[in-house]
Amino acid sequence: MLADKVKKIIRQSYQNISQALPDYQVRKEQNYLVAEIAKTLAGEYDKRRRIMVAEAGTGIGKSLAYLLGALPVAMQLNKKLVVSTATVTLQEQLINKDLPFFLQHSPLNFKFALVKGRQRYCCEHKLFQLADANNDQLPLWQDKPTKQDLAMVKRLHKAYSDGKWQGDRDSWPTPIGDNIWQLIVADKHSCSRALSHHQHCPFHRARDELDKSDLLVVNHALLLADTELGGGVILPEPDQCFYIMDEAHHIPSIARDFSSANIQLNSSISWFAKLEQLNRKVAQQVTARSCIGPGIEMVESGLAVKKELAKVAEFFNANAQLFSQDDSCRFAMGELPDALNLFAAAIRDESKICLKALNKILSIITESLKDGSVKTKVAEPLMAEVGIAVQRLENFVNLWYMLAKEPSAKQAPLACWAKKIQAQEPDILLAASPIEVGGLLEHQLWSQAAGCVLCSATLSALSSFDFFRQQTGLKQQDGTQYLRLKSPFDYRKVTLSLPKMRYEPGTDNFDSELCDKVKQFIEPNQGNLILFASYWQMRLVAEKLDGKLDAEILQQGQLSRQALLEKYKKYCDKGTTAILFGTGSLSEGLDLPGHYLTNLIITKLPFAVPTSPVEEAHAEWIQSKGGNPFIQITIPEASKKLIQSCGRLVRKENDWGRITILDRRLVTRRYGQGLLDALPPFTRNIEQ
Repeated sequence: MLADKVKKIIRQSYQNISQALPDYQVRKEQNYLVAEIAKTLAGEYDKRRRIMVAEAGTGIGKSLAYLLGALPVAMQLNKKLVVSTATVTLQEQLINKDLPFFLQHSPLNFKFALVKGRQRYCCEHKLFQLADANNDQLPLWQDKPTKQDLAMVKRLHKAYSDGKWQGDRDSWPTPIGDNIWQLIVADKHSCSRALSHHQHCPFHRARDELDKSDLLVVNHALLLADTELGGGVILPEPDQCFYIMDEAHHIPSIARDFSSANIQLNSSISWFAKLEQLNRKVAQQVTARSCIGPGIEMVESGLAVKKELAKVAEFFNANAQLFSQDDSCRFAMGELPDALNLFAAAIRDESKICLKALNKILSIITESLKDGSVKTKVAEPLMAEVGIAVQRLENFVNLWYMLAKEPSAKQAPLACWAKKIQAQEPDILLAASPIEVGGLLEHQLWSQAAGCVLCSATLSALSSFDFFRQQTGLKQQDGTQYLRLKSPFDYRKVTLSLPKMRYEPGTDNFDSELCDKVKQFIEPNQGNLILFASYWQMRLVAEKLDGKLDAEILQQGQLSRQALLEKYKKYCDKGTTAILFGTGSLSEGLDLPGHYLTNLIITKLPFAVPTSPVEEAHAEWIQSKGGNPFIQITIPEASKKLIQSCGRLVRKENDWGRITILDRRLVTRRYGQGLLDALPPFTRNIEQ
């Protein structure tokens, strides 16, 4: 049950915040969301399964709602609150605006911190070494440093020594070049807390803050990286955390990316050939006899892997017909040809032996540094080099484990493919990826966490959570709570217009008619956003309309996103006609409130054609079970994207305008009504 003390804190926090915010309006949807989050995490619905999926429409104020509902419960139950986002923009809003404001007006005394990956921090010891070295004894510099490089290192060193910089790459006012950063970046092998002279490095000090903080802000990639490692490696143990996953609609795709692996065949053959050279280097610099055995094992297994990889290369050279016109080859249902299956099993087993030997060598070097038998200036570059080899081999082993995996009737097959790389030195990419990650998320996250709240403005598709459940491994009757809260905005201020069209997408004359219709529906002296299904279509229409409009057409890709939007907004601020052409990537995360957007034109329904090997494999698997990929994947995805696209027009309560969709399939096809019904209640103008 929700403790009375917690209820009192939530009520007091809400009262303080509502009084402190100018023009604050009570939102019953926000109040309900606060209560449901608090009750779910307190275990009122299910003590063993404290999970909620909440779709909160634009304007509800979900950030404030999950802070109000989750933080008091987390602190009462002595859990860390981990807020995970998909974008840097939302992270910055939480750290710089929402959390300081909440801390100021809440009776709770809490600490919060932004958690970043190791690669965002410098290593104190490496920085001092680089700053103190003479130019003629710079073993760390790969190329001779310029005067500007040396000056930058001195500035970094001085600012760090003076306590004016904490060693975080993102907080330095100007970009730090990769050639410098790679020499001072913290890596998990040489910059280890087990080494006394690294205990105070920025990354380790940042990690110390985690123990002192009640609330941690992370991104989805970092959270999933931790869960993939078993949890509790980067962040606290999952059973000690309540997770708030904002922008949760990104979770399935990010999880899939994290579970995939790939290698380049010829470059891998060359790399394994160099292990003998690495072994000689270790033998020369580390005198420990215990290194001899692992070194021999590493070289022998590496040569065995190299030999098997050469057979794989021969297989592809002898079977050029496997590759399609785009130089790709996907293995149906994830099943490799028999010959490749044998090679894959051998490579998996030998590379595992090689990885074990490499890890043993790294451990011996670390111990030698601790006991003083190897000097720091010798050991650290060697540890970094062996550490990089370990990381590369870990990815290599993961790939061959997937490629050699036996198919199971109970699980979806893996997507496995090869692709020719046309470069100065041609190569073949080998890759594998799961096509469904629901089981992985259940195993690594949902079943391990103390509690989870997944929220976004767009989680349902076709007015149902079924598609999201299927993607994430959640079930309707597993104790998970589901909540859909509509936006409090008055969507009747926006007109959804479906004008008459003679042609539909896919017909010969559609593009020609599209040019005429876009020109017709551009509104003068307003902000106009036109969303296209592809860059090709966007450029075609822009070319046809060039010189035929009384305003400049700003195209996505011509400038950086920031520069493009700044130019567009200048036209809006002047009260002149502003025209922005964009593709699907502008349908999400684009904030153009008020006069910055009053006229939105969507040229085509956002149906994604399965072109990637993973998408093709997913569609193939669904068909093999008697399903319909278009109905089960394409239409639900299109529903979510269409809602997101329409959402560009309504960002604030008083926003108004017109949305025009130039795709008559919304009224001519059976699936059209479901797509329309899932949209907010706009005022409709559907021409018959």
